[in-house]
Amino acid sequence: MRTRDENKELAIRQKAMEMIVKVGFDGLSMQKLAKAADVSPATIYIYFKDRDDLIVQLWKSEMEKMAKASLEGFDPEMSFEEGLRLQWMNRARFCMENQQSTYFMEQVRHSPYDILCQKKMDKSFLQAMESFVHNAIKRKELMPLPLEVYWSVAYSPLYQLVRMHMLGKGMMGGAEKFVLNEKIMNQTLQLVVKALKP
Repeated sequence: MRTRDENKELAIRQKAMEMIVKVGFDGLSMQKLAKAADVSPATIYIYFKDRDDLIVQLWKSEMEKMAKASLEGFDPEMSFEEGLRLQWMNRARFCMENQQSTYFMEQVRHSPYDILCQKKMDKSFLQAMESFVHNAIKRKELMPLPLEVYWSVAYSPLYQLVRMHMLGKGMMGGAEKFVLNEKIMNQTLQLVVKALKP
């Protein structure tokens, strides 16, 4: 059995994510990946069973990083407004500091891999989010909503603003660069909190 080398595994993961972001899942072949990571194709199979396992494991590790960043300083007992504000700040910071990871996870979300990946989701992250929502509903700070509606109202505005910031352009795509700042984030957050109050 061949020994594992953390540097080789890291190179494989980084190059796989780069390739997926640049050319999509169809452009990722083990031959091309091996060449880009400067390893033999056989080396990839030391770390991953196959192409699908590579994609799922890559998503899992990136999602764990995002979940850890999102939960920094967070307590499910926080007031809804305070907890959501912290979540927005943490998530925005993670996305902007890890743009390739963000683009990769977005591609997975809109692909057949999403079903496989969701099964690997960190349960402690989900439990923290669930507790936070239930606590806010109990305190009458948040109206009860289907999960999809809650998520769409609570987080989609943030991710849309982050996406425009990362692209460097707003809705009209004009010459003026869009920059997400604290003022814009707070203004949007106030509207979101108001919309979700009972």
